[in-house]
Amino acid sequence: MSHLEQLVAPGGSAQRAAPAEAPLADGFSVRPWPDALGPVLDAHWDRLAASCAVPNPFYERWYLTPSFRHFDPGGEVRLATLVVGGNLVALMPLARKPRYYGLFLPHLTNWQHPNIFCGEPLVVAEHADAFARALLGWCDSNPQQALFLSLSGLPRDGLAFDAISTAAGRDGRSARMVQAIERAALHRGPTPQEHLRQALERKRRKELQRKRRRLEEAGTLVFSRQSDATDLTPWIDEFLTLEASSWKGEQGSALASAPATEALFRESLEGAARAGKLERLAFHLDGRPVAMLSSFLSGPQGFGFKTAYAADLAKLSPGMLLQVENLAILEHDDIVMSDSCAAPDHPMIGQIWPDRREIALLSVAIGGALRRAVGAGLIALEIYRTQRRQ
Repeated sequence: MSHLEQLVAPGGSAQRAAPAEAPLADGFSVRPWPDALGPVLDAHWDRLAASCAVPNPFYERWYLTPSFRHFDPGGEVRLATLVVGGNLVALMPLARKPRYYGLFLPHLTNWQHPNIFCGEPLVVAEHADAFARALLGWCDSNPQQALFLSLSGLPRDGLAFDAISTAAGRDGRSARMVQAIERAALHRGPTPQEHLRQALERKRRKELQRKRRRLEEAGTLVFSRQSDATDLTPWIDEFLTLEASSWKGEQGSALASAPATEALFRESLEGAARAGKLERLAFHLDGRPVAMLSSFLSGPQGFGFKTAYAADLAKLSPGMLLQVENLAILEHDDIVMSDSCAAPDHPMIGQIWPDRREIALLSVAIGGALRRAVGAGLIALEIYRTQRRQ
């Protein structure tokens, strides 16, 4: 059995718990993920996730490893790492893409799939500049057909955007934010009740109270909040069934509609629970799930993951009522901000999560003088086209 087959196989080294740490070789490296993964890196990866400046659960080991297995089984994605003093201080998945928004524009990018909602690298704060310089230097030396570096899903309140922009500026290369979105977020300060009062006018709040009473009158309504692995497998089964019964199931976008997304959901929730980073909420009406959601807790931030509700009870808004309960995520001692990870202007979450978090797409020129000039021109053209569409 090949090394890749061992990693992909159930129980392979990518799934085993990490042993005691051993030092890693110093330097910056970019290797295919099957070659990079292993018990020694696993231990350092977990420690990096606990000490990095800006958390990103989607790049933590328990989420990214099953992502590799199910969405890049051929091992084409590479893992960029920086090791200093034998310790892993930065990590980011890196991929080559032939097309850019439908156009044949080869480029390098921080790898994501549709269920990765943040592209922030895991970086120890004091090594952010070194990582940025090493990453750009590697891209300069190994562009192949790539015309530029595109880094998507970067929070503007994160570390990577400024570190890479600053490093690029010192080199005299173009590095510009070409797109940005704002998605719903929560910041610690107000209580859940105060958050709701800020977000909704009195008439809307009373309407939600009325719908809650109607749900309670329809049967025995039970709310649950869990942060451990108790009954996790049946909870996952219920969620997948509930989501598949909604419009997502009809359109083929439910997690259970594809083996890869279902497997990722199961394995990531199991991994998050083992790491103590999972929170799941649910409403059950007479024992039947009518609204469910999962979040990841990577202190000091929370991240919304998946939510589902009973379509036949949509008029009573069980999904929104559960989001009201989810405002209490900031009551965790180590959570000061929660990112909904929802689409901009989400019709439900956007109403009751009053704060916003800006998420940017940063494009950077790479290579020699000619390639950088071409990259800078493409970046300027994209900014112009984005502004024209607004």
